[in-house]
Amino acid sequence: MKRKADIVIIGGGINGCALAYRLAKQKKTVVLLEKNYLSSGATGSCGAGIRQQWSTKENIELAMHSVKMFEGLNTELNADIEFRQGGYLIINHTEKELKQSKQNVALQRSLNLDVEIVDVSDIQRIVPILDVKAIQAIGATFCPTDGHANPFKTTFAFARASEKHGASLYTHTTVKQIKKKKDYFYEIQTDKGTLTSTWVINAAGVWSKDLAKQVSIDLPNTPFRKEAMATERLQPLFDAMVISFRDGIYFSQQAEGQIVGGIPIPEERSGFRFMPTYAFLEHMSHTLTRYAPILKQVNMLRHWTGFYDVTLDARPILGEDEHTPGFVHCHGFSGHGFMLAPMVSKLISDQIIDKKTSSVLQRLSLKRFENPDLIQEQNVVG
Repeated sequence: MKRKADIVIIGGGINGCALAYRLAKQKKTVVLLEKNYLSSGATGSCGAGIRQQWSTKENIELAMHSVKMFEGLNTELNADIEFRQGGYLIINHTEKELKQSKQNVALQRSLNLDVEIVDVSDIQRIVPILDVKAIQAIGATFCPTDGHANPFKTTFAFARASEKHGASLYTHTTVKQIKKKKDYFYEIQTDKGTLTSTWVINAAGVWSKDLAKQVSIDLPNTPFRKEAMATERLQPLFDAMVISFRDGIYFSQQAEGQIVGGIPIPEERSGFRFMPTYAFLEHMSHTLTRYAPILKQVNMLRHWTGFYDVTLDARPILGEDEHTPGFVHCHGFSGHGFMLAPMVSKLISDQIIDKKTSSVLQRLSLKRFENPDLIQEQNVVG
């Protein structure tokens, strides 16, 4: 293991690997530390969706820029990440939801997003297998440039590209302690040795809170167990990701044919609960087949657990800490880190390399939680 680096990144998910790539391209000595294997955390357990339909300006901007970057990643990283733009269909069940959707669409369109309100007949045109009566759909929103990508292939593509530019990635390496030294550098103790660095990026997902405590930073993040499943492979049935904020369900058909989706179980609580539950299987099966009765005879092949790293306003915490120079936040994505990673990694890289702190980073800094009037992200599912 190297004993010195310009930048140490803790966490080998999509954001950690994307940051390693962007910073190594800038000729910085980059070390990434991951306690398990790359994408072993939230990235590897996510639903693979990429959407731009949010209720807050910051999330919309991050997502829109990320989608543009996703469109070019196959070429940039010289790898097929299986990016596909089949759109996102967000179901509205009540007049209250429809009113919120109209507000969201007005904001999204003001930022030049191609999105629209669609009626019930359009819902079935976009996703023919849906039973609009059974799910009590009265309308929906649809953005055709939303889509999917393979989380594992994307993460490993960033990782391999970062190594080509000189980054050192150490998996199965646990950070034991972080010490802030007086001479503006950090000492990072691991189970494989100790190294020093000017910058430390905390991209450890639900374990970010524990790491931040080591440099006396208290994060308002809470882990929530989330479960997901995949079916057997099927012939192509639909292209869009379907989600419902009322029912908490999301599902899509992947390039290989399997349907991947998730839903919160009614008794879900916060905390580190790793065991998958039968309650999820039952709830997901009943809800999914109510949405799409044609799936009643389909076999569910896999079922797994992951975690959302949830903040008080369901928006990420990003950028250099105001009171701890050199310590950078990249966590609190509340289940949406994969889809925002391309732009997030660029903004944080720009802040470190060029000392440019964008307005988005300023608005999503840890400091915002000092204000009791937080802007709440409404478009959260699962």
